[in-house]
Amino acid sequence: MIDALLTCGAVGAVLFVVVFTVDGATRPGYRPAEHAVSALALGPRGWIQRWNFVTSGAATAAGGVGVALALDGFPGRATGVVIAAFGVALAASGVWSMDPMRDYPPGAPAHPTTFSRAHERHDQAGAVVFAALPVACVTAAFAYADAVPAFAIVSGVAAVGLGVASYRFGVLWERESRRVGLVQRLYIVAGWAWVAALCLVTVTMR
Repeated sequence: MIDALLTCGAVGAVLFVVVFTVDGATRPGYRPAEHAVSALALGPRGWIQRWNFVTSGAATAAGGVGVALALDGFPGRATGVVIAAFGVALAASGVWSMDPMRDYPPGAPAHPTTFSRAHERHDQAGAVVFAALPVACVTAAFAYADAVPAFAIVSGVAAVGLGVASYRFGVLWERESRRVGLVQRLYIVAGWAWVAALCLVTVTMR
């Protein structure tokens, strides 16, 4: 059962990146380097990204449960709990979508003056998503230090890199930079790759 949960986590992380990459590259009016991944949940094809958020989030949360069950000690179990919370927040990002803004979908206002309750909840879920991974990387660096030292080192480096990328994304979002989508994608691809690696490494330890 634990191996199945961990496999779900790895598949969910990879699936999320594949789906939003393909959808964003083929979506009329959508500019991946400029627009946030969450904007893909808007428009006629928005159901694809909403489904992606929910299913990948649920699968990743399952992977977090698998990590918590597979590892002994506080750092290992904490890593699993944080990843599970990350997955739940990712799924919630699909339940509540952001408002149309910044010219997407085409014709949307660039600067909305008010925001819906769904948008506010989406932002709250997103805050958990972006904060959780650096924390999980830190706890994993301790949890895997003896069993898989190489992964512990990777986790420590990832904690710093993801923390910087998360901060940079927030700054560029407030500045309405045309590179905000690119920086967000760097965070997501690196972060979700680490989640997949976490689940797979944990399987090999069993």
